[in-house]
Amino acid sequence: MPSTVVHVGFAILLAAGLLKGAFDRRALAIILVIVVLPEADTLAGPWMDGAHRALLHTLTIPIVAGAWLTWDTRLREPEQSWLRTRWGDWGVRVAWVALFVHLFAHVLLDWAHLEGINLFYPVYDRFFRLEGELVLSSSEGLVQTFVEIHTDPETGDRTADAGAVGTTADTHVANPVELSAEPEPDDPILLPIAESGWQLYLALTGVFVLVARRFQDRRDE
Repeated sequence: MPSTVVHVGFAILLAAGLLKGAFDRRALAIILVIVVLPEADTLAGPWMDGAHRALLHTLTIPIVAGAWLTWDTRLREPEQSWLRTRWGDWGVRVAWVALFVHLFAHVLLDWAHLEGINLFYPVYDRFFRLEGELVLSSSEGLVQTFVEIHTDPETGDRTADAGAVGTTADTHVANPVELSAEPEPDDPILLPIAESGWQLYLALTGVFVLVARRFQDRRDE
C-alpha cells in the first residue's frame, strides 16, 4: 500500500497547486497533519476488527466535513461564518485544501491498493477496491472493467461488481500495529517508504516541489 511518505509527497503537490496565496509553513503543517491522520485508525485495530481502512478511511468523513464547510463558508453571511471570523480568508482556503488533500492524497489513493477502503463506513460496512482498466480497443471499442455487470443466464438477473471485498468482520489490511496473519520473518520492514517505482517518483516529486516553492518564495521577498 502507499506509505505515509507517498501520501505526504502527493499532499505537497496538491497543496502547492491549490494554496494560492496561502502556502506558508503554518498551512503546510496543517496539511501534513491532515494527510497523516487517517493512519491513526491502526491504533484501534487490537480492539476492533477491520478498523484500519475503515474508521478514518471512509468517504463519510469528507462528505460531512464538506457539507459543513459549504454551509459555514458559502451559505452563511461572511460575518456569521465561524471559520472566516476566526481565521479569515486564509483559514477558509486552508480548510478546503485540507479536505481535498485528505480525500485525494490519502483516502482515495488507498482505495486502489490491497483490500481498498471501507467507502461508507459506518453507514454501510463494505470494503471496496478500485481495480480494473479503461481502454480503447480497435476490436472491442471502449472497454472498462472497474464496474462489471454480470447477467445470470438462468434468471436474467443483473448484478454489478464495483470491487466489493468484504466487511470489517472478515477483512484485514496489514499495518505496523497489526501485521498480516503470516508475516515474513526474513523481511522485517520497519518503515515502508516506496514499494514501487511510481510511489518513489511521486514522493520525490513532492519533495522537489516543496524545495522549488521555497526558492520561489525567497526570490519574491
